[in-house]
Amino acid sequence: MYFIDWCDLNMNPKIEKLVKQFAKLPRVGNRAAQRIVLSLLQDKTGRIEKLVDALVDANENVHACPICGVLTDRSAERCEYCSDIARANSMLCVVRDLSDVWTFEKSGVFGGRYHIIGGLLSGVAGVTPEDLNLANLPARIANEKISEIIFALPNTIEGKTTQQYIMSIIDNANIRFSELASGVPLGGELDYIDDGTLSLAFGGRRTI
Repeated sequence: MYFIDWCDLNMNPKIEKLVKQFAKLPRVGNRAAQRIVLSLLQDKTGRIEKLVDALVDANENVHACPICGVLTDRSAERCEYCSDIARANSMLCVVRDLSDVWTFEKSGVFGGRYHIIGGLLSGVAGVTPEDLNLANLPARIANEKISEIIFALPNTIEGKTTQQYIMSIIDNANIRFSELASGVPLGGELDYIDDGTLSLAFGGRRTI
């Protein structure tokens, strides 16, 4: 099927509105958004109603863990990673977002706890330290007796800048800072890296 930009179509306003909303999602362009909307609207199995119910349920009952930022149930005081005693092994992995946590969990290479910062410092994008989930990090390191912080941020200028800033606000000489070893390409995202490469990069992590 051939898709063109909706600006060139006499599209129903309600459908156009829906397509535009899907197109705003990460990694979803105009053509993919059109395919998704057509699939949902033409479906006869009730899939669109189930999708709406799931979105409403998640919106109302999921929130960010106040400790690490992992999305979890509102009824829980902390997420499954922060409440798991077995993960209290003094290692803390700093990641950009939840998809990075899922990547690590899928690979099985890390058994500690996480801290999601929610973005990367960027002068171009106007992202400042205040926009990141960093306020409770120093206190968390002390409370959880963290001895090693592992940076698993994108191998980009923004990632390295963010890494250096975090190191500067942690005034603790007993903390070991490390980062993933070779295997993560320049500009690489964790969720594009296969499990074997991630395992090697984690196992060979180097002290900063």
